[in-house]
Amino acid sequence: MKINFKNLTVQVLVAIVLGIIVGAIFPTFGAQLKILADIFIKLIKMLIAPIIFLTVVIGIGSMGDMKKVGSIGLKALIYFEVMSTIALAIGFIVVHIIQPGKGVDTSKIAGGDISQYTKAASEQDNSIQAFIMNILPENFFGSLANGELLPVLVCAVFFGLAAASIGEPVKPIITLCEQTSQIFFKIVGMVMRFSPIAAFGAMAFTIGNFGMKSLINLGALMLCVYITMALFVIVILGLVLKYFANVNIFKFLVYLKDELLIVLGTSSSESALPLIMKKLERFGCSKQVVGLVVPTGYSFNLDGTAIYLSMAAMFIAQVYDVQLSLWQQVYLLLILMVTSKGAAGVTGSGFITLAATLAAFPMIPVEGIALLIGVDRFMSEARAITNIIGNSAATVIVAKWENEYDPKQHELLLQELAEERNMKHHSK
Repeated sequence: MKINFKNLTVQVLVAIVLGIIVGAIFPTFGAQLKILADIFIKLIKMLIAPIIFLTVVIGIGSMGDMKKVGSIGLKALIYFEVMSTIALAIGFIVVHIIQPGKGVDTSKIAGGDISQYTKAASEQDNSIQAFIMNILPENFFGSLANGELLPVLVCAVFFGLAAASIGEPVKPIITLCEQTSQIFFKIVGMVMRFSPIAAFGAMAFTIGNFGMKSLINLGALMLCVYITMALFVIVILGLVLKYFANVNIFKFLVYLKDELLIVLGTSSSESALPLIMKKLERFGCSKQVVGLVVPTGYSFNLDGTAIYLSMAAMFIAQVYDVQLSLWQQVYLLLILMVTSKGAAGVTGSGFITLAATLAAFPMIPVEGIALLIGVDRFMSEARAITNIIGNSAATVIVAKWENEYDPKQHELLLQELAEERNMKHHSK
């Protein structure tokens, strides 16, 4: 079988193998290659504030007249919040039980004294008053310029709600935001082309500093993420679909198999957006529900990203042996509940949001994300698939709730699928 070395996943895989070899044979030199990962992280952090602002504004502002779509929008947002919170909590629970980050030797990290982080954890004001004051911006444009994540999110929510309430007169502004976001996502794509080099440097640094044993920890994290997302899709989404919509999760996944393969190949749930919307309309959901729930879900219902964020953040905390109190973990969960809404369904967005989350939560060192660069590409595929399944399930459920589901159209679909299977069977 011919290997396509132009494929980014293949490039990252080769870079990881080379990084492991260099780090194992030349540990001192491998440790110096951390700069490659640092450059990548800096480029990612450069994009955090504008991408999250634009994504949230588009997600809310594109709803249009809030009165017209109030019922659908409210039910969808409640569903999004409940499911993404469940996803975050499941990620927290699994990573606490398995503890994949325990046992990594951090003594060789440059500036390996982590007392600054443990001190920040003990001195952090975790009161509700402090939380509220920290998320309220002092200056609308200042928060964007300074890259202050939580104030940026507050500004974006207010901006989006105001645009949605005004409606048609400000549609050009929302269109401009969409066009601007395309530019930033194009930059993300350009930056992600650098990911194989960053992965090489990060893996060489990881092996050179932490030794081969660190691969066990990274492998354990990846396995935790895959298992958790599979359980979330099959068990949680499966039960919700069956109870609220009487839909079998396995048959639903088979129906979406073509779109899921596209997502797997591109590591981006957004790559299948137009196709999935048509598929859901064919499934029986009304155009209005599909047009509102699916695009909004790409900003507010990223279940796979939520699972990844909670597990990755706690993994880094375990690596650096940062002990978080129960209230500090609740505070981290609250931040994740907000930041996970600002991730878009494109390659690298989960990594961007993880960097943003740790920037807003100083108790866990943001430098720790360098450990994940080498394996993030592979976890991004699981994130993207879980995200698109979660949004598709949400659309079906909201359509059922709103009586915007056409059973006749669904029966017609089943007949068409049966005919297609018969034709394939006879052709054999």
